[in-house]
Amino acid sequence: MPKFLLAPLVLSGLLVVSHALAEGDSRIAVEMPTMMQDHMRANMRDHLLSINEILGLLAVGKYDAAADIAEKRIGMSSLEAHGASHMAGFMPKGMQDTGTAMHQAASRFAVTAQEAGVTRDLPRALDALNQVTMQCVACHAGYRLK
Repeated sequence: MPKFLLAPLVLSGLLVVSHALAEGDSRIAVEMPTMMQDHMRANMRDHLLSINEILGLLAVGKYDAAADIAEKRIGMSSLEAHGASHMAGFMPKGMQDTGTAMHQAASRFAVTAQEAGVTRDLPRALDALNQVTMQCVACHAGYRLK
């Protein structure tokens, strides 16, 4: 992108952010002990890192490796490693449901990515990954740690 087009985009993004801050944060504030907040943030950072690694692997056609990361670090198989049962008690039901939907979508993505390794259907794999990140966006739009 030409640099002369970048400045207006950055400025418009700053205006959107400043408008949102001026309006106030209407997300539901979730209270939990500091240690649990730190744990949850570490989990979310790992989810983001995992998604980044998955995108990189999809870009070079390593569908099985992308599926493996998705299942082990974000999917239903990751719940015990992330301490999900300990975290759930501090979350409102809607937040729990969104988290569960995200983990389920990651497991579905893992299967779709494996299939894409055979069919080479990258758009289908990306759509399945989008279903994961849609849950992330929904949760972050509705909830915040207090």
